[in-house]
Amino acid sequence: QVQLVESGGGLVQAGGSLRLSCAASGRTFSSYRMGWFRQRPGKEREFVAAVSRSGSSTYYADSVKGRFSISRDNAKNTVYLQMSSLRPEDTAAYYCAASLVVSDTYYSDPSKYNYWGQGTQITVSS
Repeated sequence: QVQLVESGGGLVQAGGSLRLSCAASGRTFSSYRMGWFRQRPGKEREFVAAVSRSGSSTYYADSVKGRFSISRDNAKNTVYLQMSSLRPEDTAAYYCAASLVVSDTYYSDPSKYNYWGQGTQITVSS
């Protein structure tokens, strides 16, 4: 069992930056592939970024590539999402998720993630 707690959300102007953090409980954090997803009002939850268990591989949605960066610190049981050049369309609730699925093939599939945080709201004003 893993509990995930996101932090770092808030209100930011377009073009600004924010860093989200997701702290995980438990001693097996390095066993999980970690991902960030977001959900905009009236929309389905969508993949944003993922990082492999070791942190050596990262994956991004096309919409955030070059602007967002995912990283993890296994010693601190924490995954981060550094967001820059934020746009109003990035406004959403952002969720951290942990996956036990070994293959990174399914990194963007929310159904392959076993545990989810409660979400943190990002609002980007124009």
